[in-house]
Amino acid sequence: MDRKEFLALIGMATGSVVMSACLGSCKKEEKSPNLSKDFTLDLTQPANAPLNSNGGFVVTDGVIVARTTAGAYIAVAAACTHEGTTLNFDASNNRFHCSKHGSNFSTAGAVLNGPAETALQQFNTTLTGNLLRVFS
Repeated sequence: MDRKEFLALIGMATGSVVMSACLGSCKKEEKSPNLSKDFTLDLTQPANAPLNSNGGFVVTDGVIVARTTAGAYIAVAAACTHEGTTLNFDASNNRFHCSKHGSNFSTAGAVLNGPAETALQQFNTTLTGNLLRVFS
């Protein structure tokens, strides 16, 4: 092997390493970390007023809490698993919607359509009087 062949081989090997490192870090989908949550919303407070009506929602502490059109309280992680955009609750279609790229999630957090591929973390809810507890 002469010097020219050797340098060409080194250049190709270096290029392969750089390219694989770049491609490996260029992932669209981010895993949603499991969040440990336990907080209570007072439904008499003005900030939580949307939850007093079916179809209303609030985003607090990284969680989107919604009241379905049937009156059930549901809660999932508020960030879209595609690129982290804060979700909205689309009551008319009974789903969570990301306005940035159009991903939709069921009320249980499952992906209905992408580009998101990872489900949202779901949280438990319990209503006691006017206090709505959201917890892992």
